[in-house]
Amino acid sequence: MATFEISPGRWIGGEHPCFIIAEIGQNHQGDIEIAKEMIKMAKDCGADCAKFQKCQLDQKFNKKALQRPYTSKHSWGATYGEHKAFIEFTEEQFIDLRNYANEIGIIFSSSAGDASSIDLLDRIGVPFFKIASVDAGNYQFIQHAASKGKPLIISTGMQNMDTVREVYQRMKKINPKFSILQCTSTYPQPVEDTHLRVIQSYKTEFPEVPIGYSGHEAGTAITIAAVTLGAKIVERHVTLDKNWKGNDHMSSLEPRELKQLVEDIRTVEKALGTTEKKIRKSEEPCYLKLGKTVVASHKLTAGHVITENDLAMKVAEPKGIRTENCEKIIGRRIKRNIEEDESIIDDDIE
Repeated sequence: MATFEISPGRWIGGEHPCFIIAEIGQNHQGDIEIAKEMIKMAKDCGADCAKFQKCQLDQKFNKKALQRPYTSKHSWGATYGEHKAFIEFTEEQFIDLRNYANEIGIIFSSSAGDASSIDLLDRIGVPFFKIASVDAGNYQFIQHAASKGKPLIISTGMQNMDTVREVYQRMKKINPKFSILQCTSTYPQPVEDTHLRVIQSYKTEFPEVPIGYSGHEAGTAITIAAVTLGAKIVERHVTLDKNWKGNDHMSSLEPRELKQLVEDIRTVEKALGTTEKKIRKSEEPCYLKLGKTVVASHKLTAGHVITENDLAMKVAEPKGIRTENCEKIIGRRIKRNIEEDESIIDDDIE
């Protein structure tokens, strides 16, 4: 079964617990102290990882894209470039955030929007790289990230299956430590556009890697359903307040929602259990109280050869032969006299 170590001592895939990523992204409003508060929130809510976003603006955008007016109510500047620059942390700030995450005991990582940002994240020692959906078809970029030898988590919004197949084949040759996430790049994400069954398709098509889910929907039910379908990584945007300025806040989880999501995922994982069907120890009291067993439908004498008409199934004291075994005693002889309505036990049968 597909597994790999995503951070020292933390494995994903197989029977390992679902890896839960709290995507802070740029919901920190460009404020380093808010960013630290969000890291602490992710830790307190039980997430495995606090994740950010990093790019070099002139590497990710061309000049015209950065110069275009940005008049949205969510804007932090007059142009898109000014807006992005306001909420972009420096390398030194990323080091500060990494150190803080390490100090409180939560994994720190980031997505990267360009090759130089991959280099930066590699320098500061993040344990894995996240490839955002927008770059899932950017083969050269993915290969650059994969060449660093660290695990990759690749979201696949805005892509078709042929592209995802190509990514899978290329990654297998360079760096087999990667995961593919089903994702729909809509903010917020309509329920009918989620298509969780793609997780099952991915598990069939890409059996050698863990499959996960990155969601932008309201609430937590869909993400929990993804886990029941086999998602071994889930990623959700988080915020301290959905009313804050910024495009991502409305499709993000507030602390109480993130905490509930983590708790529900861990409950679901326990409930999923194993594929083996057997009588569980916890069921024994119910069986002893209500389980039906075999009794004599009328008085039977020693030496009588049992027929189907001799048997009835009742809740009985003491417990007799289990109902599923009643046909096995038809045609066999009774060793002793058995009264009507009396339990028939194994020792009564020759």
